[in-house]
Amino acid sequence: MQTLALPQPSPLPVPARWTGRVLTGLVVLFLLFDGIIKVLDLEVVRTTSEQLGLPLQHTLTLGVITLAIAVLYAVPRTAVLGAILLTALLGGAIATHLRAGSPVFSHLLFGVYVGVIAWGGLVLRDQRLRVLLLGR
Repeated sequence: MQTLALPQPSPLPVPARWTGRVLTGLVVLFLLFDGIIKVLDLEVVRTTSEQLGLPLQHTLTLGVITLAIAVLYAVPRTAVLGAILLTALLGGAIATHLRAGSPVFSHLLFGVYVGVIAWGGLVLRDQRLRVLLLGR
């Protein structure tokens, strides 16, 4: 059996690593905020859910899922799994906004913005992922 030999990752400059950490922190803060307001069942969540056509009984479940993804993404050992699950969550949000006819740049593409920031932060802070995706 042969093993795949990946090139050794080149050390990343300190500013780039810190940029990755800051981007990751921003995504985690957003996910925590989004999850907490859903778990607390705030009025803004109920109003928005009605506008998007989501049954109100699902907001608690979405909040718990969002908080779990935030934790997975924040922990270095499970960050890639968290990013994959976050991508799935954002895809669902994009589809929901598309179906509801939400404005494109502020609502519909918001999930794309968050996804790009999340994966960018992860690539900047994880050398193994950088080698796998970028070859360096």
